[in-house]
Amino acid sequence: MAPSLKGSPGEGRSALYIVNAVASIAEYFGKGQRSLRKARRQQQLVSKRLLREDSLVNGDGQAGVEIAAEPLSEQEILQLLRDVQRGTQERKKLLSRLRQGLQHKETQQKFVRLEGSMRVLIGLFTSSLANIQMEAARCLHELSHSSDPAVAEACLPATSYLLTYLSGHSVEFTELCLYTLGNLAVESDAVRKQLLPQGIIPALASCIQSPHVAVLEGLGYVLSQLLQAREAPTKIIPLVLDSVLPQHMLQLVSSNLELGMGVAVEFSWCLHYIVCSHVNNVLLISQGIVSTLVLLLLELASMMSKAATEGLELLICPVLRCLSNLLAEDETEGCKVQIQDERLLVALFLFMQYFLQQHPFLVQECLWFLNNLTADEPIFCSAVLTLDLIPALLQLLPCSRMVTLLALTVLCNIAEKGPAYCHQLHQKAVLPSLLSTLALSDGQVVGQSLELLHLLFLHLPEREAKP
Repeated sequence: MAPSLKGSPGEGRSALYIVNAVASIAEYFGKGQRSLRKARRQQQLVSKRLLREDSLVNGDGQAGVEIAAEPLSEQEILQLLRDVQRGTQERKKLLSRLRQGLQHKETQQKFVRLEGSMRVLIGLFTSSLANIQMEAARCLHELSHSSDPAVAEACLPATSYLLTYLSGHSVEFTELCLYTLGNLAVESDAVRKQLLPQGIIPALASCIQSPHVAVLEGLGYVLSQLLQAREAPTKIIPLVLDSVLPQHMLQLVSSNLELGMGVAVEFSWCLHYIVCSHVNNVLLISQGIVSTLVLLLLELASMMSKAATEGLELLICPVLRCLSNLLAEDETEGCKVQIQDERLLVALFLFMQYFLQQHPFLVQECLWFLNNLTADEPIFCSAVLTLDLIPALLQLLPCSRMVTLLALTVLCNIAEKGPAYCHQLHQKAVLPSLLSTLALSDGQVVGQSLELLHLLFLHLPEREAKP
């Protein structure tokens, strides 16, 4: 869902330029959302995930990378199922052979087409022998990773057991069940339709109180898949908001960051999906989402001086989007959000400076948030000036088209506040900096530059406004 943009044309502003700027920025966030999803898939933060043993011990005692077996023929699958049902001491080894074969799409499709194959596998999954149960769970997990909807729907009979085993006998087993559920949920409408009446939301609400980071991260993955479903605003998010999940999510995004950054990332995206749904943001606001996320941004800014900052952008991004969307909420719906902590400005400019080269998308996210902060609040417009942040903003003008457009929009927000603000902008050499943007071939950037010039000339005496 593309985020909305805050900021309405004020007195003296050209509606045409504002509409063009907002349309262009909204277009970016539509494309940016898709781009970001692609980036997150590459980081295994969205879409399906696969848990496999990273290494096996070779005969010489050295660790070696596991190599998947060749695809299995239908006859080989049948023979493995017959042998494993005979209850020999080699059952775990046979299941391991089946699991390796199921890493191939052809084997997955053959397996689910065989009559009785899923019944046998689920029977082993519900075994009282922990090692057999775990190996069967790994087979189910391989099937859940299939991109074929028919394979996912063949796993439907296993969902009730997967939910039951979320309070399983080991962290590894619970984690495996969670990621299997998440994979199935993202692939099939039929699976989600079955999981809801089976009680997946209460099961997750119980599981979120686990002390284990691996379990919490897996839970965040399942929940994020559910919250992105087409039917989420009507059928899933209301159930989530009626549970204890939101309170726990807010606690988890801001605690033990060094130990559980992945947990914070997952639940920040979950909060983002809920906020974008507009189902009941008043409830989240009453539970302290704004203050929690503001303090989290300040904490993340304080971590920028440390050496270990890898991956911070994956957490900063959803937090910024949550707050930006909350600021853009319709005041008539009782969702008026006010943020008055000026330290946020320092944090935003620190993020932009730090991530400009390596993760420029985050600069755009920061500027969008800054746009929403300055759209209606003179306190932040004044703070940008008193903290001497205009030079840093002007340095962004030669960057990408969208960064330039967003930076100009923020400057327009400030200039709109009147003569005193325009006077300070003039003192910060804004006019000479606009010369380069006026020379660009992009019509919307030039239009926004002209809008800024219009505001400056409107509020400044003629002799003062001369470049």
